[in-house]
Amino acid sequence: MNTTLSSNTSSDTIERLKKIKVLLMDVDGVLTDGRLFYLPDAQGKAVEFKGFNSQDGLGFHFLNTVGIKTGVISGRESPATVERARILQMTYVYQGHLEKEGGYNEVLEKAQVTSDEVAFIGDDFTDVPLIKRSGLGCCVGNARPELKKVAHYVANADGGQGAVREIIEAILRAQGKWNMILEKFGLPTE
Repeated sequence: MNTTLSSNTSSDTIERLKKIKVLLMDVDGVLTDGRLFYLPDAQGKAVEFKGFNSQDGLGFHFLNTVGIKTGVISGRESPATVERARILQMTYVYQGHLEKEGGYNEVLEKAQVTSDEVAFIGDDFTDVPLIKRSGLGCCVGNARPELKKVAHYVANADGGQGAVREIIEAILRAQGKWNMILEKFGLPTE
């Protein structure tokens, strides 16, 4: 174990972090702070805008570097999500399903992994089945209290405020890949 993981990270959670090959998450409240903005386009039709955290985004590039696949399973349809997923080179994008297990099952099949090799990050009730089913069930710092009780890992940071990056770094540290990322950017290793 890398000593830079939090001292209160249990040995069980560290073992779960080590197994992760796919990181999946909800969008609104996880990749964003949960707020939705609607602005009129040239014809007066409402267009949805979301704010994504750039540090979370760089974390996805870290995972791409080490071969960990990523994706979203969201209850809402959003062109902004599709574009963000494209930019971050996410492998899996499932939208428009409040019941998310169908998309999750497809990811397991396509990635040829077991649930033990998947981490899922959520923030609200619709995420509970995947948090419970995943080898590493995570939630953001401002998730519903009920989720914090069932998650293996609760981020210190809130959704849209670096929680995804925090979880990505925990995975990389537990897997002994963090120094590779630091070296890539010419930073001193830990």
